[in-house]
Amino acid sequence: MSWQIDPAHSLIEFTVTHMMIAKVRGRFNNFSGLVELNESQPEKTSVTVEIDVESIDTRQQQRDDHLRSADFFNIAESPKMKFVGTNVNVIDNKHAKLNGELTIKDITKPVTLNVEFNGISKSPWGSTSAGFSATTKINRKDWALTWNQSLETGGVLVGDEISVNIEIELIKQED
Repeated sequence: MSWQIDPAHSLIEFTVTHMMIAKVRGRFNNFSGLVELNESQPEKTSVTVEIDVESIDTRQQQRDDHLRSADFFNIAESPKMKFVGTNVNVIDNKHAKLNGELTIKDITKPVTLNVEFNGISKSPWGSTSAGFSATTKINRKDWALTWNQSLETGGVLVGDEISVNIEIELIKQED
C-alpha cells in the first residue's frame, strides 16, 4: 500500500547550537516522499524522502545563502538530500525505529529515526491520511559539513550535533 507525503501538512526542521549559547532552528520547505507500507510485515516497509536543499530556511537570508554555499551543502554540486528507510523495528502500536541511510553531498551514512504513530483519519474530501512524528540526532561532520569558526571566548560558532524533528502527514494512494 502506497502513501505519499503531503508537503502542505508536513515539516522537516532542525536545531543546531549557535556560539555555544543558543540554538538556531531551520527547516526545509520543499521535499517529497513515498512510503510503501507492508501491512503483514511492517518491518519490511520502505520509505524514500528527497529534500530540496536549496529550500533551507532559517529565517535569515545571509545565513541561508551561506548554508547553500560550498562551505556547507554546496547545492551547485549536491542540490538534493535523500533518506531511504531500510527497515522498521516496531516497538509497540505507537512507536517504532526507522533505520535508514541519509545521503548528503554524495556521502551516505546510517541514521535511525525514533517514530511515533499519531493516527489515521479520513478527510472531508474522502482521502485517508496518517500522521507520524520522528526525531533523531546526527553529527554534521559525518557528511562533510565541517565549516566552523573559533570564538574569541572559546568554543565554536556552529555546534556539531544537529537535532532533527519531523512531522509527516501521509496520504493513502488509491490503486
